[in-house]
Amino acid sequence: MTPLIDVIFLLLLFFMLSSTFSSFGEIELSQATGGAATPDTPSEQVFVQVGAERLVLNGAPVTLDELGAQVETGRVLVSLDADASAQRVVDLLVRLRGRDGLTVIVLE
Repeated sequence: MTPLIDVIFLLLLFFMLSSTFSSFGEIELSQATGGAATPDTPSEQVFVQVGAERLVLNGAPVTLDELGAQVETGRVLVSLDADASAQRVVDLLVRLRGRDGLTVIVLE
């Protein structure tokens, strides 16, 4: 019985030391829905297309740094290409988050 308890404690110690207890950051996504416009809808809208290698703002190619400088307020509609990676989308959303008066909507 004593060797079994020793093995259990060793396994417990191994799993406690090998696991991580950090929490992962979350980015809230809001999807576009149909319906009538509301009075508090921002008047300025920009359209961003995200692909694996391309980033297009209102039809003009841009980089992430340029996009962050050009978009300050209003509504950003984000369209994802079939080859867009999750990391590319997260990089875009991190660049745009935390700005007052800016709403980011990810289209399906």
